[in-house]
Amino acid sequence: MKVLANDGISQSGIEALEKGGFKVITTKVAQNQLENYINENTIDAILIRSATQVRSELIDACPSIKLIGRGGVGMDNIDVDYAKENGLHVINTPNASSSSVAELVFAHLFGMVRFLHQANREMPLEGDSRFKDLKKDFAHGVELRGKTLGIIGLGRIGAEVAKIGLGVGMNVIACDAFVEKATITVPFFNGQSVAIEIVTESLDAILKKSDFISMHVPKQEEYIIAQEQFDAMKDGVGIINAARGGVIDEVALVAAIDTGKVRYAGLDVFESEPTPEIQLLMNPDISLTPHIGAATAEAQDRIGKELAQQIIALLTE
Repeated sequence: MKVLANDGISQSGIEALEKGGFKVITTKVAQNQLENYINENTIDAILIRSATQVRSELIDACPSIKLIGRGGVGMDNIDVDYAKENGLHVINTPNASSSSVAELVFAHLFGMVRFLHQANREMPLEGDSRFKDLKKDFAHGVELRGKTLGIIGLGRIGAEVAKIGLGVGMNVIACDAFVEKATITVPFFNGQSVAIEIVTESLDAILKKSDFISMHVPKQEEYIIAQEQFDAMKDGVGIINAARGGVIDEVALVAAIDTGKVRYAGLDVFESEPTPEIQLLMNPDISLTPHIGAATAEAQDRIGKELAQQIIALLTE
């Protein structure tokens, strides 16, 4: 059987699939050429990430496909229900990248409150001529310890963010339409751990109480955070979106930054991805990354192995 890993797969995943009797093809095929490539090579399974779309038209046009795999959590680039209705397996790896995304959230948080994203832009340009001025400009940082972190969406990734926040010494609160309470176990290097229960609250409560807000929800039909929600937040709030583009109204975000309502903002995902709006890219107050939440060696290794295990189990029954 042939597996097309169109958006890549770790070497450990390739080795596991090959050991299971599969031929793994890692050629990157353009979206408009996928149909022909799949049919010409009689592909049995296609593995994607966020770059490739698998819609109903492609499913109809490629009868050899038996399985669609998504390396990661969200599957909004796959017509999941249609695929299942037509007898295809649809799999993802919801656990593999949670820690990596959570650590990126805190990379943004730590960087923002000490203005690292701005200092790293200006030091190469003016560090030798305006050192004292820059030192003064960036001398108003704050600590995360003791601040309130509001998590919107207490699923796997939200829970990992909560673990780090609790470990840092933050007051962690959360809202989730499907979770009433969750026990967050914070592990330590020596095998010991501390378990803390979080009882979820309303979105309104999170907006009003939080010093920092982190988004961990799937793509929605409407914004979760728009002008009304920004108005309800504390002045000088920080907000991070490492979930999906479109859960925050980016126009309202820029306006909130301009008024000082939002002091810190970090974006890993964008509404118009892969071509984010220039107003975001050129805004010196926003910490930016190009959708790399799951892009660590460890996460990619776990994703590859988890996909391989599922494919072998499903297609070699």
